[in-house]
Amino acid sequence: MDGVTSSGLFPLQRCKTIHLVRHAQGIHNKGHEKDHRAYSSPEFFDAHLTPLGWDQVDNLRKHIKSCGLSKRIELVIASPLLRTMQTAVGVFGGDGYDDGVNNTPPLMVENTGDSGRPAISSLNCPPFVVVEDCRERLGVNPCDKRRSISEYQKLFPAIDFSLIENDEDILWKADIRETDEEVAARGVKFISWLCTLKEKEIAVVTHSAFLFQTLQTFGGDCHPIIKEEISKQFGNCELRSMLLVDRS
Repeated sequence: MDGVTSSGLFPLQRCKTIHLVRHAQGIHNKGHEKDHRAYSSPEFFDAHLTPLGWDQVDNLRKHIKSCGLSKRIELVIASPLLRTMQTAVGVFGGDGYDDGVNNTPPLMVENTGDSGRPAISSLNCPPFVVVEDCRERLGVNPCDKRRSISEYQKLFPAIDFSLIENDEDILWKADIRETDEEVAARGVKFISWLCTLKEKEIAVVTHSAFLFQTLQTFGGDCHPIIKEEISKQFGNCELRSMLLVDRS
């Protein structure tokens, strides 16, 4: 019976399943592989996905469909940057697009971000919403600065941008980079907000540093192996599912 002490029970109604996804490979990631200074280049402003990134999106989409996950997710939340929204709609969006069906706007218009991809349907998929609190570490690097919301709304017509307060990006500063502690605090705030939502199974498409710093704050009451599983770095387009428990 020694194993009983390492087990636990919690009411299901106080739990949510959160599917965390890091965006697929962006042009800044590819540039960084060749030159570690690439993230500071204006060339990678609001970086879009590479062809390899879109292949990663297609592979993850096949996986979530084959395992039935695509039918269980009730809400998709994404960071308001081009690479995260492309990843989100590519993985969790509807199949194909026909602008003659009920005049329904697409999740993403054709060739967004020089992708060469067709439009993505908003039919037969969960709703999509973007939230500033799950953005990448803010400041200095142009790849982490977003466009205006009015620009994004033309590219992603069926995504809900109503939770974004400012059209222009007032959070990103050219000369100030968020600290680890500031990213983690923002992440904890975001996780607390997830607990208030009615949906029980949610996908979140976000960024490497945001995930790493946020998840470092969790698992302190677990075995070190469990904590490592929670907080280890994410690969591009990696999906990791976790149970979010509301202890309040």
